[in-house]
Amino acid sequence: MLRNYILVTLRNLLKTRIYSFINISGLAIGITCSTLILLWVNDELAYNKFIPKQKELYQILIHADYNNRINTWRSVPLPTHEAMKTAHHQIANAAVTDWGEERLIVFGEKRLIKDSYWVSKEFLTMFELTYLQGDPSVAFNDPKSIIITESLGEELFDGADPMGKVVRVNDQSDLTVTGIIKDPSNFTFEFDFLLPWKERENVSEWVVDNKDNWGNNSFQVFIELKGSQYKDEVEASIKNMLTEKDPSETYTREFLLYPMERWRLYFDFEDGKEAGGRIEYVQLFSIIGIAILLIACINFMNLATARSEKRAKEVGIRKSIGSRRMDLIVQFLGESFIISIISYIIAIGLVFLILPFFNNMVEKELFIDFSNVRFWLFSIIIIIGTGFVAGSYPAFYLSAFSPVRTLKGSISVGKGANTPRKILVILQFGVAIMLIVGTFAIYQQINMVQNRDLGYQQENLITVDFNEDLRKNYDVLKNEILQSGAVEAMTRSNSSIAQINSNNFIGWPGKPEETQVIFSTITTEYDYAKTMGVNILMGRDFSKEFVSDTNAIIVNKAALDLMELDNPIGTELDLWGNSRTLIGVYDNVLSESLYREVKPLFTILEDWGGVITLRLSRNQDIRSSLAVAKEIFNKHNPAYPFDYSFVDEQFERKFTTIKLTRKLAVGFSLLALIITSLGVFGLASFTAEQRTKEIGIRKVLGASVSSLINLMTRDFTWLVLVAFFIAGPLSYYLMDSYLDRYPLRIDIVWWILPMAGLVVLIFSLLIVSYQARKAASVNPVNSLKNE
Repeated sequence: MLRNYILVTLRNLLKTRIYSFINISGLAIGITCSTLILLWVNDELAYNKFIPKQKELYQILIHADYNNRINTWRSVPLPTHEAMKTAHHQIANAAVTDWGEERLIVFGEKRLIKDSYWVSKEFLTMFELTYLQGDPSVAFNDPKSIIITESLGEELFDGADPMGKVVRVNDQSDLTVTGIIKDPSNFTFEFDFLLPWKERENVSEWVVDNKDNWGNNSFQVFIELKGSQYKDEVEASIKNMLTEKDPSETYTREFLLYPMERWRLYFDFEDGKEAGGRIEYVQLFSIIGIAILLIACINFMNLATARSEKRAKEVGIRKSIGSRRMDLIVQFLGESFIISIISYIIAIGLVFLILPFFNNMVEKELFIDFSNVRFWLFSIIIIIGTGFVAGSYPAFYLSAFSPVRTLKGSISVGKGANTPRKILVILQFGVAIMLIVGTFAIYQQINMVQNRDLGYQQENLITVDFNEDLRKNYDVLKNEILQSGAVEAMTRSNSSIAQINSNNFIGWPGKPEETQVIFSTITTEYDYAKTMGVNILMGRDFSKEFVSDTNAIIVNKAALDLMELDNPIGTELDLWGNSRTLIGVYDNVLSESLYREVKPLFTILEDWGGVITLRLSRNQDIRSSLAVAKEIFNKHNPAYPFDYSFVDEQFERKFTTIKLTRKLAVGFSLLALIITSLGVFGLASFTAEQRTKEIGIRKVLGASVSSLINLMTRDFTWLVLVAFFIAGPLSYYLMDSYLDRYPLRIDIVWWILPMAGLVVLIFSLLIVSYQARKAASVNPVNSLKNE
């Protein structure tokens, strides 16, 4: 029986090569898209899943209630770490980390800049990473220790055993390798090596000064519970700890526990409530993948039901010799499953071909793991699901034919399937229209953000990470590099202009008592505005000519608008309980979120480290300027390689996620159109075949080729129009809701909707017109000779 089904299926595929190609290629493209999307989605969902204690691990967050809204911070005071250990009996452990950064690691002649974290020793046992060598319970007992990843060990030691080797980090700490970790993937913490927190206390006076400071929110603290069921109980007990430890602040601050399970996908908050995050992209692309696969299945169903008369006599004969309806259903579903298997095999081949380009697009290293049970489970689900969805309606429709009527030839060509088929075609066109509308809306949103005025000049601007050696030699380095002519201006600041990472409160004359506004903070030295190309709207920049500038402050236009000062220059502002004189106002600079209004900001003269920013000469070749800068940096900072990055590239990284959305939306929209076009081609071809004799009679009676083309394209035009009037408003509503996530967003322009409908209509009419012209050009003698 099975052999018979397979033979019949293969015979039918070979007899109808064009329709077989359309069905198989359409399903293959749909499955390829779904597989690629599933690989990406699975990678996102896999974050932190390998951590054994994932359900028991939480990050301490702060809800700060000020300026009439609740703001959520991931940064907490350093003493939170020790306080959590005894805060509740259901807390098993607590760990503290920094925010991670690139640091210099040296062994012999090798000098590498790698990602790293300072972590307390509890981190090692809480997160239970896979140790190839070393014992996590004792690896950080000695502050002069370091734990490295397997890949760093191979790169740094050329295959030799790293254990016990001494490396130098940041040209200030000689540390012994006490552990080797298997490179973690899909982990919140991306690093090449870990450093003990005790050593950070040895090399950083600032950390020691903050051990008992409950007013400086600059650290990450994580806790391990004895069971996830204690989360609410523990959270309630620590909720008011900040207020109890530091009652001086006038605004409400509360601790909360955020589970590790949600760190990757749900870390966006609005007014104290979880507001999504990457999960929205996971859901979006999952829907796109399902929609494309559905379009491919619709093609299969339409073509199978449209060609029902070709199988009608087969059904009649099989029923007349004793086949039951269930036997026929099984046969037709079996044919569908065989086509699905063939399509799936082709799709896997396409995935292998496309995956390198797809990985480059999504900036991941995705691969098909044939040893993974979940892969085979997915394969079975796709084959069975696609086969059943694609073949169910044709199977039940064909198997219902009456044997008497079919053998008499009284079954009309697909008449019973016309209405369902039209509904499916409308659905197919509607999905294509929605994808096009979504693609154009996302494209416009990106353009709107990219065209915003930055408030500074990005060209020829580079940053170099600051370190202790550069701090010692900074003035000499600056003078020499400016005299070289390779650099027009240079300054240092606590963060790159493309990413502000510090916030503080300030007071001003007339500030309402209940108002608490957080200001972005830049600490810098002289020449900040000159180097960045920022316009000074009022007053002046910091200058060495004014000794008092060490006690001065500059704000941006957003801060000035907020404070509503009549005569701002010379106004005394309160910062950390001390008075600062306002000497200037910068123009607004787009440094933080691209989708929000610029936040109020102030700038002061302080040395908080961070980065050095240089504006390369616009009168010299960039490569020549970089070569000169490298030589001078190597002279005054010999322990570190000259490692720089362009500010415009840092800025572009802010667009990574939404650009990925645009690329995938464009790509999958085109594929949806291709699959839809294949289906329209098949239906148009079959329609032309059905109406061959009608066309011949009309031509004999004098009908022109253009009138015959119009006759055949009319039905498809109406289907597209119906799809447009249904999908147009729906796609507008969905995209409008999607864009609401952005405080700064476009208004969807009206012409996007008719344009999307027009694109689908043109695609359809081109295909149908081609088939119609081909049919209308046939000699009517050949069309009617069999009558």
